[in-house]
Amino acid sequence: MAPRLQLEKAAWRWVDTVKPEDITQEHVELAYRIAVPACKRGACRRNCKGNPNCLVGIGEHSWLGEIDENTFHNIDDPNSERRDKNTFVGLTNLGATCYVNTFLQVWFHNLELRRTLYLCQNSRAEGHKYEPRTICEHLQYLFALLQNSTRRYIDPSGLVKALGLNTGQQQDAQEFSKLFLSLLEDTLSQQKDPTLQNVIQQQFCGEFSYVTVCTQCGRSSALPSRFYELELNIQGHKTLAECVTEFLKEEKLDGDNRYFCENCQSKQSATRRITLHSLPRTLNLQLMRFVFDRQSGHKKKLNNLISFPEILEMEEKCTYDLSAVLIHRGVSAYSGHYIAHVRDSRTNDWYKFNDEEIEKMEGKKLQLGLEEDIAETVKSQTRKPKYSKGFHCSRNAYMLVYKRRLDQEDQTQTNVEVPAFLQRLVDQDNKKFEEWCSEMVDMRRQSVDKGKAKHVEVKELYELLPAQDGEPFEFVPVEWLKKWLDDSTATKAIDNSPFLCMHGKLHPDRIGEAKRISNAAAERLFNRYGGGPRVDRKGSFLCRDCVTRRCQVLRLKNQLSEDYREVTNLAKTQLKSGDEGFWIGKASLRQWRQLALEQLEEEEEETKHTNCKTNGEKPTCTGAEGTGEIRGLSIHEGERRLVSHEVWGKLKVYFPRAPEFSQRQESCQQCTRMEKEGKENEALNRMMASEQKNSLLNLFQEKNRPTLQKWPQDTDVLYIVSLFFVDEWRKFIRRPAKSNPVSNVGNNILLCPHGGFMFTYNSMIQGDAQHIALLWPAEWDVICRLFLVDQPICICRTQDMQDSGSVQYRTEPELCRECREGFIFQQQRDLREYAQATVYVRKVIDSKRMIKEAAPEFSMSGSEAEDEREEPKMEGEKDPDFNQIMHAFSVAPFDQNLTIDGRCLTDDSATLGSLGVFPESIICLKADEPIADYAAMDDAYQG
Repeated sequence: MAPRLQLEKAAWRWVDTVKPEDITQEHVELAYRIAVPACKRGACRRNCKGNPNCLVGIGEHSWLGEIDENTFHNIDDPNSERRDKNTFVGLTNLGATCYVNTFLQVWFHNLELRRTLYLCQNSRAEGHKYEPRTICEHLQYLFALLQNSTRRYIDPSGLVKALGLNTGQQQDAQEFSKLFLSLLEDTLSQQKDPTLQNVIQQQFCGEFSYVTVCTQCGRSSALPSRFYELELNIQGHKTLAECVTEFLKEEKLDGDNRYFCENCQSKQSATRRITLHSLPRTLNLQLMRFVFDRQSGHKKKLNNLISFPEILEMEEKCTYDLSAVLIHRGVSAYSGHYIAHVRDSRTNDWYKFNDEEIEKMEGKKLQLGLEEDIAETVKSQTRKPKYSKGFHCSRNAYMLVYKRRLDQEDQTQTNVEVPAFLQRLVDQDNKKFEEWCSEMVDMRRQSVDKGKAKHVEVKELYELLPAQDGEPFEFVPVEWLKKWLDDSTATKAIDNSPFLCMHGKLHPDRIGEAKRISNAAAERLFNRYGGGPRVDRKGSFLCRDCVTRRCQVLRLKNQLSEDYREVTNLAKTQLKSGDEGFWIGKASLRQWRQLALEQLEEEEEETKHTNCKTNGEKPTCTGAEGTGEIRGLSIHEGERRLVSHEVWGKLKVYFPRAPEFSQRQESCQQCTRMEKEGKENEALNRMMASEQKNSLLNLFQEKNRPTLQKWPQDTDVLYIVSLFFVDEWRKFIRRPAKSNPVSNVGNNILLCPHGGFMFTYNSMIQGDAQHIALLWPAEWDVICRLFLVDQPICICRTQDMQDSGSVQYRTEPELCRECREGFIFQQQRDLREYAQATVYVRKVIDSKRMIKEAAPEFSMSGSEAEDEREEPKMEGEKDPDFNQIMHAFSVAPFDQNLTIDGRCLTDDSATLGSLGVFPESIICLKADEPIADYAAMDDAYQG
């Protein structure tokens, strides 16, 4: 099919030879492109916008063949969320809670801990409306779900919320383990059953002593201590055995580290070592991968390779089997991802727990995986390092969990029963899951049924759409047809109103946005989807008036270039004596071709327009643009010129609504009178300004002004006016022709509602003088003579002869103390509570120098806390973005030490105003040494 522009030209090619009054129905149908051949399928890449008969490429291709029923919905199979038989349940990552999920899976697989935890009950557990509240209760319910849920993964939000964890911020995993076990131990210690009270100690607690031996006297002293995990230094080591050896090795205490021997009663050199007394059933070995780097002042991760055994011999007859390995993937201590490899106590199979995803390892051996543990952190290493049989190695393992073998042999009963009160909660959740699955299945089925019905409808209707020659037809929007064929959107009623012209018929210029369809197809579409207005089916909806007007416009556009050349030549000739001339604006005459073209194009779009400003652009005195209201000929002769009758006749064709002004037309009398009055007023203003300036010359030039700091000796009275009056008066004096004269002195703005003065002598010295101007008595006399004064205000100096001649000052009117106190209170409140203000931050290098003196300014609210926590905000408030400080100075929030006037800003819950951070304040930033890994720092604060 020909391009759209070619179709447009072909539709109106006849206008060159046909006058508007000679238009026939054939010309109208040509303009509407009724006879343009329809496109065949495969002939067009996309739909032809210029052809109303082209019904190809509107979305029909996806409906005309065979369709897979799965394309009728976007609902995944709900059974994919169902737990498979003999598999474990995953945990949802709530944002940055993968470290929590790994520990929960490890503790869940501790059968003795799980069994004992289930025994914890309370009085509420027997009720049918029981819901977990405490941390222990949430952990019970979570373990019950992990054991008997029918879901593939569950949501740990209840426990996480009970712990008060920030789901968007990753915590220290090693620290979390210690705190959680300690919290759980405190909770269980309140149980009445002794077995429950000591379960944490029995499972995780061991004992050792720090044994110190005096070198001088040989006295030995032991300091016993309990541990829940052994913290092993891995720096400089390659095997777990080396780490344990260093932990237990003897160290010398000498020099500044000498030991105070109670036997010798003095500091002596000594040796110190750790002696293990008892080991727990579950031995947690913390590999200290996250250490403090003194050079940078931040934590860093150690990625050195550590080898560890499957069977660990700790003491005589104390053998441990590896039961879990916790992995941290990532190069930074502040970001990354946590997973856990856990051995099933019942089958001895190894599983990898990665939040929602759980993978069973092949065989019975632990497989850390080259792709996740080694190559993840060391990109240059392409093969897994060799290690002995029965050993594993890792660059990312940060905790090893070993289970004592004797306990495993005693643990013949591997089944752990879920208590009835917890099973009720699990059953309720499983029921909700089954209901959700059923609902999803129903939704899928309904979507498929609806899609199949639509498929049948489209195939039938698409065959009916093309309008046959000689048969009745209608037009519908092409965008509606596309949405009808797009099953992803709801089909709305047909709306033809945007395509109608001012005569209520189909606009010929909107034909590219509509498609011609058969009357039979239109009948079915309108019956099913409704809408309108429906155009007449017999063809009378084709607008002859719009076609005629368009013909006129196109003919004028074709004639425009020739007329422009003729008008240009005619305008150059002088008007002959006795010939009648017509006034036209010079600007309009220069631009008339462009104005005519714009008007013709606007008329093509049927945009409401007036006379295109011809003879309305200052050749006339006034004109309400767009209304055609013209009052007379402009009085400014320099902005108009006379043209001949021939020129005006040509222009009149293009601008038929332009007003006509003959050569004998008089200028507007009203404008002439107004211009005369304006000149008289301007002369009066200049004279008034000159008189006032000469009378108050020092006030105008700001010379010889009285001040309160140095009270003049020759007067005891100074008068006060508002500074606003003085500023407005000076504007008038400088430009009397452009400004209005000042007629009165408004001093009431300096008074309170009770008529009292708002400022004291001291306050005016200290800053309130910015609101007032002081006058000499002589100047005040002139002010009273030249202007209307609403309220005289003065300040008087008096001497108290009874008090050694001390000088006192008073104002008239006197100070209103009540309103003054309220004014001061409001000023102080504005300093503390503000919606927008500029606060400066400067980074301190040392105690004597600062960098970035022109530091970035931050707009913040005085009623906001410093931290970035999401809190309810009043309208107009917003959180202060201290990440701006991080990016401006390359200092992370946790390294920022902020002070103002020597005071540390440490209270994260306080507002800026309460901390004394007022508008225009300067906050000093003292930073720790910058971290070397800025990318890791950004990762930690983008969650």
